[in-house]
Parts: sequence; C-alpha cells; structure tokens
Amino acid sequence: MINIIYEDSQILVVDKPPFLIVDPAKTVKEETLADILQRDFNITLFRGGIVHRLDKDTSGVLVVAKTQDALEALQSQFKERKIKKEYLALVHGQIKEKGIVEGSIGRNPGRREKFAVLDEGKEAVTEYQPISNFKFQISNFSELNKIQIRKLERMKYNNFTLLVCKPLTGRTHQIRVHLKYINHPIVSDEKYVGRKIFRYDKRWCPRIFLHARKLGFFHPGSGEWMEVESELPEDLKSVLEKLQ
Repeated sequence: MINIIYEDSQILVVDKPPFLIVDPAKTVKEETLADILQRDFNITLFRGGIVHRLDKDTSGVLVVAKTQDALEALQSQFKERKIKKEYLALVHGQIKEKGIVEGSIGRNPGRREKFAVLDEGKEAVTEYQPISNFKFQISNFSELNKIQIRKLERMKYNNFTLLVCKPLTGRTHQIRVHLKYINHPIVSDEKYVGRKIFRYDKRWCPRIFLHARKLGFFHPGSGEWMEVESELPEDLKSVLEKLQ
C-alpha cells in the first residue's frame, strides 16, 4: 500500500517506501511504483508522468503528474532548478559545520553501474548541514573478537553524523557520490561505502540511510508555492535509536 501525502486533479505526491523501483524496465521483473499507480490509482503516466526518481532503496517524497500540462510544468521547474529538495542522510565520520560540494558527476568508467566525480561529468552541487553527531558502541558487535574490535576503533568506525542534504542539481546518485567524495559515505550504501564497511553497517542498519523528507515546488495549476514532507520511516528511526 502506497501512502498518499497529497492529491488533487493535477498531481499526486506519494511517500515512496524503500525497496520499490520507480520505473519499469526490461531488466526489472518485480512490481514498480509506476505499476502500482496505474493499477490502484488509475493514473495514466504521460510520457513517464513520474517527474523525478528515487533510488530503489531510498524512501520519501515523490511527485507524480496526472496530466500532460502538469508534467511539462513540473519538468520545467526541475530544469530551471526551482524545485527545493531536502534529504536526511546518516554518514560515516564527524561533521561539525555546514558545507557545499561542487563536483561534476559522470559514469564511473571502470564500473558503469556506479557514478563518480569527474572533470568531464555534468555539473552537480550539494549543500549539507549537520543535525546530530553520534558515537556507536563497537562493543555492541558481540560476535567480534578483540582484534576485530581494535581494528574498527583505529578506523574510527564509531563516529557518525546525521545530515540534511540539499541537492541543487539532479544527477543520478548525486548525494551518495558527493558524500563519498568528501570521505563521508552514507551508512549501508552498498555501492559507495566499500565492501568491508558495508558488511559492518548492515549488522545494524538494514538499508541505505537516505530519506527524501521534503519537496518544495510551485503547483502546476495554481502557481502557489507548496511544500510536502515525509516523516523518517520506522526502520531508519530504529537505527538512530541504536546510536542514541
């Protein structure tokens, strides 16, 4: 069941759950958000009326156009960077001050399924601001021996920061790539955190800690500015409780 945050005759704003792919594709065998919208809400997706996308494991706010005019109006706002997006991300390491990452993003030439900061990539800008700093008790890993625990302590594995991230552009994997670029990868990000760290992360964080919590845009019909929000889902709330 998809939670509806807002709906009228022109747009639908949904709270996308994790582990749900947005768009159908030849390689996708499972049910997608587009399938659910067509089946349960009788929404005809004009040229892909889902105006923007979230990665499969990322949860949060997503807006869908219900008419061709709404689709074109929202696409124009994204292109002109009028849309305001805000994400919550839990990252490795301690971040004390707000900052901005400016680094062009393109496909990683060595691994085409990943992206990286590249000189020949497309312009990408992300603002970030810390909300809270945490220290994880490595001793919670009761199954680890003393040597493994000391290794994690040397790596300063127990330091984490909860960030608000505001992507000013809309590149694929942008927040994930930019945070990796500044050596603060997102917890449980299988693609960018590294294989060894990912195995430790998955012990206490079931998926990538990235949630689209707010979206601001001009309504395609009335022209009024509106902001829609999604609460942090229970699986990510429980992660923060473990840290606290």
